[in-house]
Amino acid sequence: MKLLSVALLLMVITTAAYGADLDGKWTGTVAGPGGEMPVSFTFKADGAKLTGTTVGLDGMDIPIKDGKIDGNNISFTVALDFGGMPFELAYKGVLAADQLKMTLDIFGMPFEFVVKKAPAEKPK
Repeated sequence: MKLLSVALLLMVITTAAYGADLDGKWTGTVAGPGGEMPVSFTFKADGAKLTGTTVGLDGMDIPIKDGKIDGNNISFTVALDFGGMPFELAYKGVLAADQLKMTLDIFGMPFEFVVKKAPAEKPK
């Protein structure tokens, strides 16, 4: 029984540590038909809830929606509007050391890419 209690405690600590590691800016690139496209996310973990933003094609921040953290797995959506045609992009990711292995689903077509945590910006 003690072993089970210790194992559960370690799982809770590990889950909290992964959540804390998500906080901050993550950057990378996605391979597309026109070549590599930069991607950027800023995440804030709060227990099992994930909030934050991504940068749109116009350079503006877009809030992430329905962000969830489950151990080292994350998921969220981003709502976009192209000329009056709204749609959502679904993202899933797995935290592994200093990187997030991400999958972006665009109309049923998955794109896999990796983002890495950017160094913390120094105050000006």
